[in-house]
Amino acid sequence: MLGTPAYPTYTVFLTFGCAVVCAILLMPPFIRFLKRDGIGQQVRADGPQTHLVKQGTPTMGGVVILLSILVTVALFAHWTPALVLAVLATYATAFLGLADDIESVSHGRSLGLTPTQKMIGLTTISVAFCLAAVNWVGIEPTVRFPGGFTIDLGVLTTTIPVNGSDFQIPWLYVVFVFLLLAGLSNAVNLTDGLDGLASGCVLTVMVFMAMVCYRYNELSLAVYAAAIAGACVGFLWFNCYPAQVFMGDTGSLALGAGFATLAVLTKTEVTSLIMGGLFIVEALSVMIQVVSFKKTGKRVFLMAPLHHHYEKKGWSETKVVIRFWIVSAAFAALGFALYFQLG
Repeated sequence: MLGTPAYPTYTVFLTFGCAVVCAILLMPPFIRFLKRDGIGQQVRADGPQTHLVKQGTPTMGGVVILLSILVTVALFAHWTPALVLAVLATYATAFLGLADDIESVSHGRSLGLTPTQKMIGLTTISVAFCLAAVNWVGIEPTVRFPGGFTIDLGVLTTTIPVNGSDFQIPWLYVVFVFLLLAGLSNAVNLTDGLDGLASGCVLTVMVFMAMVCYRYNELSLAVYAAAIAGACVGFLWFNCYPAQVFMGDTGSLALGAGFATLAVLTKTEVTSLIMGGLFIVEALSVMIQVVSFKKTGKRVFLMAPLHHHYEKKGWSETKVVIRFWIVSAAFAALGFALYFQLG
């Protein structure tokens, strides 16, 4: 670790800056590699017609985001059990996203892995993460709400003796963590539909999550959040309109999972949903659209996710992105304010 323990805020800010530089330096050669090998984005045929020009734009830029995060965390963070667990869960999800991207590119279609394959992968990762968080890191299977109200999801727990220790399986909390991790991973993935949208929103949320981790006395997790934010800034340099590269599912699924792991490890599961409110709204818009069309044959939105609805209304892509950034920042600030009301 190169950071100075006597100045923890210095370490956090240094991590952020180094992650920015690392991503900016690594991205150009990676883009050249993607172009040389013809690894490009497959645009959905039923999407906005203005997006057809994006067909073939290099994808899997999430690889550089994740590499930048790993390098800077290795340099500036202590490898605590919580940090190790967060990194393992995030990168396991990244490999799932990478498999999805490879499947999509190799078959020349906008769809990669089947929903069932993705769900099996996310289920495995979330269950393993939850059990490790409870039994290895010591996370309590509870959910805390602003105002001091707490729900104990450990009431239905199976205890198994393992090598003289009790291995606990809190069934209700396992289900909750699965919904959180899988939900946020898919929500960020759905948000990643416009140039700079997902990376800018994740950047905003991770800045606030770094402050949450710092106040929670988890400096290593604060460094991790800062590294994610910094890597998103470096990526955004190349992903802003018109994008030179997309993060792909490799990046979007992993960033959503990283957000979820930090929420669990800092016991801010509920307030994190408010901080990531923009992602939740995007996911809800898809769910509402699907349910409405199946039940009534009518669409609530011109197109889902929600950012495409506003494109269909005539907003330019940059206007949608910037306004969604503002909304995301407002959600993140609100969630951070409510964090101080946790019991």
